[in-house]
Amino acid sequence: MNLVVRQSIKGAVINYLGAFIGFLSTFFIITKFLSKEEIGLIRVMNEAALLLAGFAQLGVTSSALRFFPYFKNEQKKNNGFFFYLMAIPLVGCAVFLPLFAFLSEPLSAYFSKNSQLFVDYYDWVIPLAFALVYLGVFETYASAQMRIAIPKFIREVLIRVLLIGLYLLYGFDVIHVTGLIVGNTIIFLFAMLANLYYLSRITSVSLKHDPAFVSPSLRNDARNYTLILMIGAIGGSIVSKIDIFMISSQMGLDYTAVYTIAFFMVATIDIPARSITAISAPMAATALKSGDFAEANRIYRNVALHQFIAGSFVFLFIWININNIFDIIPNGDGFEQGKWVFFFLGLSKLVEVSLAFGTNLISYSRFYHWGLYFVFFISAVTVVSNYLLIPIYGITGAALATTLTCLISYGSQQWLVFTKLKSNPYSIPLFKQLLLVTCCVVANIFIPSWSNPWLDGVVRTGLIAVVALPAFYFLQISKDANQLISGSLKKLFRK
Repeated sequence: MNLVVRQSIKGAVINYLGAFIGFLSTFFIITKFLSKEEIGLIRVMNEAALLLAGFAQLGVTSSALRFFPYFKNEQKKNNGFFFYLMAIPLVGCAVFLPLFAFLSEPLSAYFSKNSQLFVDYYDWVIPLAFALVYLGVFETYASAQMRIAIPKFIREVLIRVLLIGLYLLYGFDVIHVTGLIVGNTIIFLFAMLANLYYLSRITSVSLKHDPAFVSPSLRNDARNYTLILMIGAIGGSIVSKIDIFMISSQMGLDYTAVYTIAFFMVATIDIPARSITAISAPMAATALKSGDFAEANRIYRNVALHQFIAGSFVFLFIWININNIFDIIPNGDGFEQGKWVFFFLGLSKLVEVSLAFGTNLISYSRFYHWGLYFVFFISAVTVVSNYLLIPIYGITGAALATTLTCLISYGSQQWLVFTKLKSNPYSIPLFKQLLLVTCCVVANIFIPSWSNPWLDGVVRTGLIAVVALPAFYFLQISKDANQLISGSLKKLFRK
């Protein structure tokens, strides 16, 4: 785990720098210069493009990590692996992008009543989706090389800085809504090309390949695996995006904006997980390829523990300050109904960061096809739960539906991981962390409130931190974290 911790710290620093930039953008620029409808438009455009990109990638971003060990050979330019990374999604784009254009009439009819602005810019989803297809592909290839820092810098920092510039141009009337949508697309296309340039500096991006290298058995295995992953990706995309689309169609883009602000806060919870998973996934793939289930289980437990530690602390400090956040942001009164959206989405995210690595284990094992069975079941649960809960509880109902789906999905998945791979993420340190965070949430209720949100935030955060952080250390929840803390303290006091 030490290697994972060291590598992950670099990515996490970039992730949190990006999160800080995203915080400024989301809470002080977007809410000030964009209307709720425009915020909702940007979110629906991006989610629609992500959904379409998930279709067009044909599962290659998952299959790449599994099959790269079979191709890896720097002297032979990884045996043409990059060619397949480029070719497979290109086939997907040739199929699904025109299909999306063909379905414009029924899809536009679905959104036209409450989200006409999205219908007006429907066609711009296609180039944005193309950019996202290869942005994801290039990031995956960098992850396979265990080089995650620069791709993360591009996604988490560069894109957000450029988007801030775009929002400011719109806010000061230099561009209009069309310019906002076009600029958003151009930024992601630029990020895609920046990732490609970085890859060309660290590894082979040659399209030369030897078809004879791919044996019939490897070809069949890869084809079957990728087909199942493609179907799984479709179901996974539906599960993760259906809430946004149903809110937009049933309630309108204004409510999508409120949901979006809460979602952005929740997104910070899994920032450390992105780095840890990116480094750990290739290691798990190698372990399973060699049949070392004990090593895969060790990786799973360590990943689950450290992702939950980081995610739960982020959730804790946002939740204790949730009212202050809505008091501080421009036009916060219009977004405060997202409080309980954050709470329930946050709970689902904690379940996800704790158990999601099991998905990687399944996809890299010979039981990868089992994921397909879960996809259809969970997709049905997602659609039905959103359909039933949104009319009753509005955007909070969508968050409740997500939590319900997450519990059922990862609960079912964990049964498979435990019975087939003999792995589970549960450990005494993980439950110690759960108890610690729960006690802090309860303790926050008894802290007196201050009228000034800035002062209240400082006092509240300070009081909880002065209890939670020492308790975390002395409970010895993470040996790796304790070693880092002890080492840092020794260096500090030596000075």
